[in-house]
Amino acid sequence: MTRQVRIIGAPTDYGANRRGVDMGPSAIRYAGLAAELEKVGVECVDTGDLLVPAAETRDPTVREPDEAGRDAKFVREVEDVCTRLADQVAETIDDGSTPVVLGGDHSIAIGSLKGASRDAEIGTIWFDAHGDYNTPETSPSGNIHGMPLAAALGYRDWADVEWANSPNLREENVVWVGLRDIDENEANAIRDSAGTAFTMSDIDERGIANVVDEALEIATDGVDGLHVSFDLDWLAPNEAPGVGTPVHGGATYREAHYALERVAEFDRNNDDVLRSLELVEVNPVLDEHNQTAKLATELAASALGKRIL
Repeated sequence: MTRQVRIIGAPTDYGANRRGVDMGPSAIRYAGLAAELEKVGVECVDTGDLLVPAAETRDPTVREPDEAGRDAKFVREVEDVCTRLADQVAETIDDGSTPVVLGGDHSIAIGSLKGASRDAEIGTIWFDAHGDYNTPETSPSGNIHGMPLAAALGYRDWADVEWANSPNLREENVVWVGLRDIDENEANAIRDSAGTAFTMSDIDERGIANVVDEALEIATDGVDGLHVSFDLDWLAPNEAPGVGTPVHGGATYREAHYALERVAEFDRNNDDVLRSLELVEVNPVLDEHNQTAKLATELAASALGKRIL
């Protein structure tokens, strides 16, 4: 059967400390995402963007005194976006399509994970320079784009935050790939978690093939499906300059494509285990000739079946 994909834009920068990622979905579309996916034989429907008020029209500190996540910026706004996104992702899966979510900053993953796991146990592979396992208590910045995995897993002060927690996301099926910029408290939390973390040093030592193959086996062991979260800052800044938090020493162009080509191959060989995909943190304000957005379209195509031959 032809794979059906539904593109969902989540144009938010509430979770980031730099403006511009709210324009990421538009930049990725302009770079030709739908056409790139259709070349792969994917039936593509674009549902447009969630309505997201501009950050400058909101106060990042407004919240109830006892509200969960009270030390995080724009927590009410992130809750609203992620709640609506979760509904769209879940509805897309119920309709037999694969949601491809376009960020926006990485806080939107709270909604993607919530929706993808609504009626199924899932694992996730987190392609990112950062661990995104901070909490409002430990975060140096208070920016929620550094917290989505902690929120989804209910870690520490995210415990029992119903809108953010994804009870069917299994911690032992969480795999970080390519970490290289982790806060000290966050590093301790990742080490103590039941998840598996591969750093860029692991990729250097073992090679991208071995790391991604092991990540896929771990993330899909005993679950119903896989969510792939891809932050464009996973790549080296010369490959993807248009991101909000660039970090030197990231993946190369070919390593990134290979990783997602392996996701597609694993998906073909394992009964369409890929349940949902998101691409986040494209910032066209910082990009060069829409290079990063174009790369995002190519990587999405690799994840959904594009082959060299």
